[in-house]
Amino acid sequence: QVQLVESGGGLVQAGGSLRLSCAASGLTVMHYAMGWYRQGPGKEREYVAVSMSGGITYYQDSVKGRFTISRDNPQNTVYLQMNSLKPEDTAVYYCAARFDSDNHYRHWGQGTQVTVSS
Repeated sequence: QVQLVESGGGLVQAGGSLRLSCAASGLTVMHYAMGWYRQGPGKEREYVAVSMSGGITYYQDSVKGRFTISRDNPQNTVYLQMNSLKPEDTAVYYCAARFDSDNHYRHWGQGTQVTVSS
């Protein structure tokens, strides 16, 4: 059974930093494209970043230069380092996994809340 468990969310002031973790079990992270999504209050879920299985990374324009996605394959864990946080980054953040060639994500975590105060 695949499980993706996010952690590291919390309350932070604008300009602060948080590091989210996504611990995977039941799958081997190194074989998957691992993504982060978020859903803010009253908003649709949106893409944040993805780390392809080969290590190439992509970001939503609004987080470029502030967020960094990384993976620790031996630990089977993916991270999202978030710096210079803004109130508009407030959302539930989700980790997801798919194969590089998939059009949709196969597995999702339960999410972790990030709240940025102004």
